[in-house]
Amino acid sequence: MLELEEALARILAVIPPPVPERIPLCDAHRRILGENIHAPIDLPAFDNSSVDGYAVRAADVATATAAAPVRLKIVGRVAAGDTFNGELVSGASVRLFTGSPLSRGADAIVMQEDTRLEPSRPDEVLVLEPVKPWENVRFRGEDVKRDAALMNSGEALTVGAIALLAGLGMTHATVGRQPTVGLMATGSELKEAGESLGPGQIYESNRAAIGALVEASGAAPRMFPIVTDDLAVTRAALERGFSECDAVITCGGVSVGEMDFVKSAFEQLGGSLSFWRVAIKPGKPFVFGQLRSKLLFGLPGNPISALVTYLLMVRPALLRWQGASDLSMPIQRGVLVEPLNNPGARRHFVRVRIDSAGEVRSAGVQASHILSSISAANGLIDVPPKTLFAAGETVSVLRLD
Repeated sequence: MLELEEALARILAVIPPPVPERIPLCDAHRRILGENIHAPIDLPAFDNSSVDGYAVRAADVATATAAAPVRLKIVGRVAAGDTFNGELVSGASVRLFTGSPLSRGADAIVMQEDTRLEPSRPDEVLVLEPVKPWENVRFRGEDVKRDAALMNSGEALTVGAIALLAGLGMTHATVGRQPTVGLMATGSELKEAGESLGPGQIYESNRAAIGALVEASGAAPRMFPIVTDDLAVTRAALERGFSECDAVITCGGVSVGEMDFVKSAFEQLGGSLSFWRVAIKPGKPFVFGQLRSKLLFGLPGNPISALVTYLLMVRPALLRWQGASDLSMPIQRGVLVEPLNNPGARRHFVRVRIDSAGEVRSAGVQASHILSSISAANGLIDVPPKTLFAAGETVSVLRLD
């Protein structure tokens, strides 16, 4: 039985290098960059106004007060997207709006709220407050300088990153190709949601949950029908899955029972098993193997075991497949409000809930078939064997959301 770190190392050692592809930026959320990105232009591309107001020479309005305003001639009006072709001289101003280019010759912008207009003199503005040189001016390149390094290959494209790249005029990004991942659930007792249940039957839930996690990992899930407990049926299902997908994730059928056929069916197809037991709880029976260039991830059938093993061993593999440099789950520190005890011999990944105040408590019953506790959980805590974490102790929570 392998330790988790050794199991993960074996998996990552055989992940193929990422295959780059060029995609539209609007489709790139959560994808993994396959290139280093440098800014093609300055951002902003020109000096511009941060407010609605008037471009002025700061020295002209240095003495302005509400009681003794400074009167300036309005020599132009520049909406965002327009320009003022002249040069501002002393005693003059240009009406600007947020984002308008700064008029040549101006060195500050007076906010509209600090001015007053007189209906009888529409070509003049009264300035009621002084401004410092360059006040309310957004400078060319103050956000990003042209040729500045922005992102590195291996980083995930977040919403913020996409906004930045779009603001720089980019339309496409080079990313690692998404692996297509087949999802199969094995078990003659399983029924599809919406069907009637017979005696001893249960609804299958793993494919929907694991499929959501696969998609969140940037890969492309493909759902396959439920596989009954039969060696020939299991072999045929795996053969189809590997013909259509880069990897196959099975749920169930990987332990040592008489009705567990995944390992033997996979070997009949010519696959080789790397390992099938990992020293964690939940999730000890986990199969990893290779069929030529394609991979098998055999998850346990119990839903919590399937989720935990996916997060700890499959998620990093799918991220690495796309070229990701960071494979870890997000971590939040919190304080236990109740003790967590692991008297067993395997590491226990305990389902917990951490609230906005950083208080951490158990999400409920920890048995591997209890769906209500994973529904209530938003994190896992790795509790070492024969370890008690006391109430009040600071812990690291692996975030699920």
